[in-house]
Amino acid sequence: MDVSHIEHIGIAVKNLDKAIEYYQEILGLKCYAIEEVKDQKVKTAFFMVGQTKIELLESTDPEGPIGKFIEKKGEGIHHLAFSVKGLQGALSEIESKGVTLIDKQPRKGAEGLNIAFLHPKSTNGVLTELCEKP
Repeated sequence: MDVSHIEHIGIAVKNLDKAIEYYQEILGLKCYAIEEVKDQKVKTAFFMVGQTKIELLESTDPEGPIGKFIEKKGEGIHHLAFSVKGLQGALSEIESKGVTLIDKQPRKGAEGLNIAFLHPKSTNGVLTELCEKP
């Protein structure tokens, strides 16, 4: 598998506008994009920190994955995303090594990336996302 860098760190928040305000006014970062990903029931906001992005995630439905995460664990780090080349091949390789996949096939994510998640039970408790630019 060819991992090039940390693509982003996903952070679950209850209120996107309030969280954006913190990152902009307290940390001095600039939100460069806000996007809704309807099939994932989430609204996102992005910030650049060096070469790594921070992705804020607000649920648009309490029954969506972020809504359920916040209900169970509260706000905080939701996932760690790595940029890879050859996402489908990476998924096959990882699965052959015994890692449980949430997504056996890549799907569309925010910013037009192809994404797939690995189950945290197989990744030492960290929900891991693999991303590839199409």
